[in-house]
Amino acid sequence: MPPTVFILDFGAQYSQLIARRTRELGVYCELVPFDVTWSSLAERNPAAIILSGGPESTLVSGAPDLDPAILTSGLPVLGICYGMQLMARHTGAELVKLDHAEYGPAMLHVDRADSPLVAELSPESRVWMSHGDSVVKLGAGFEAIASTARCNVAAMGNREKNLYGVQFHPEVVHTDEGTKLLGNFLYHVAGLKNDWKMESYVDRAIEEIRAQVGSDRVICALSGGVDSAVAATLVARAIGEQLTCVFVDHGLLRKGEAESVVAAFRDVLHLNLIAVDAKERFLGKLAGVEDPERKRIIIGHEFISVFEEEAAKIPGVKYLVQGTLYPDVIESKTPQSKAGHKIKSHHNVGGLPEKMNFKLIEPLRALFKDEVRNLGRVLGLPEHIVQRQPFPGPGLAVRIIGDITEDRLDIVRDADAIVRDEIDNAKGLQPHPWQYFAVLTPVRSVGVMGDGRTYANLVAVRAITSEDGMTADWARLPHELLERISTRIVNEVRGVNRVAYDITSKPPATVEWE
Repeated sequence: MPPTVFILDFGAQYSQLIARRTRELGVYCELVPFDVTWSSLAERNPAAIILSGGPESTLVSGAPDLDPAILTSGLPVLGICYGMQLMARHTGAELVKLDHAEYGPAMLHVDRADSPLVAELSPESRVWMSHGDSVVKLGAGFEAIASTARCNVAAMGNREKNLYGVQFHPEVVHTDEGTKLLGNFLYHVAGLKNDWKMESYVDRAIEEIRAQVGSDRVICALSGGVDSAVAATLVARAIGEQLTCVFVDHGLLRKGEAESVVAAFRDVLHLNLIAVDAKERFLGKLAGVEDPERKRIIIGHEFISVFEEEAAKIPGVKYLVQGTLYPDVIESKTPQSKAGHKIKSHHNVGGLPEKMNFKLIEPLRALFKDEVRNLGRVLGLPEHIVQRQPFPGPGLAVRIIGDITEDRLDIVRDADAIVRDEIDNAKGLQPHPWQYFAVLTPVRSVGVMGDGRTYANLVAVRAITSEDGMTADWARLPHELLERISTRIVNEVRGVNRVAYDITSKPPATVEWE
């Protein structure tokens, strides 16, 4: 195992971004639960420790804590937000609860420019705050490195013990020089090199897959998206003919998607593929179901049922491959973060039955979407597969608010095709949306078409810009483009007489409506 930075996850929604930034800086890292013991980490070639933020307060009884031996291990440690407060509490500092929590942008002033943590940072720069507690008196050996107008100790450090903390979030894009600060910790404080590349991840993943699988057979769940394509290709690279891919057409795919997916996997990727037509089966299970969480769970269970049936036809199958990513894991509150707050179930993790007839292989579980695309390129996948925009495993079921019927599927499928066609063919969009689609709402409204009164459906259009799906902003599409989309949907999609554009970012919303 290469020298590893271990990130203790205290449940922050940004925990995964710390890992992402660390890898972008060319340093291998792993995310581990906050209560991991130092003895278990010591056996895994640790090079440095990062303590993530978290939703709790260190001043509350029973708040998530860490093994104190980590702070006395001699390894460089960086605490971020909650992680800094925890470090401060363990080293004799005084903390208080603020009358008003500080959330959002602030100007950081560097007070000790000679500190290696802030080397070559601007004297003042914008940072992103999110905290309700604050350090008011430092422990022995610590010094205040930076401050803001409302926070006298926005960064602290103990040079002798290599312990550092920041009250803001350097991992988010809203912190102007956050990546530089993380680089200072990794390179100057911890003495690490930027020598970890995606090729290294491929070699390690292949080795782990072979060791896990042995001579057994494996079945891969293909959804048609880039995640499953990359996961299948990586596993196939590891075990070859031991892998059988199963593509399930659940009737919830986009227009023409089932046919294009089968052609891509068989003709382009040359994978051993079984295509299953399960449209009637899924729609029957979903009939009359309106609750979005229930939809996801039903679809997750039905996927597994189909895979179990197909696996039963193949002798020796003991494993199931899924394209689960880091954002799927954190939003579903898996044991990866025992302190996380659940947002929604993901079909890859939240909807699995308690008992399964095969074990999971999730080779992308540690990666973000952009890292998966990079991995796909390393594996030699065609660019049209690598660049495919994200599409949820539950498909159009999460883009229909309310009951799912054939008629409602036709409406959202046709509207979605128009949205994608217009944005794909638009010139000069900067930045180009990361994801864009149509949503069929449960709202019906009065309209006038052909001199006659209509009472028809409202379709919402969603387009976002993002790096990884963990945070997102609504895309500022040109008015002329929105006009074309609206006009085409109303004129070409039966049963729609009104179109709205979603201008909500994530947070507070999620990317999908359900």
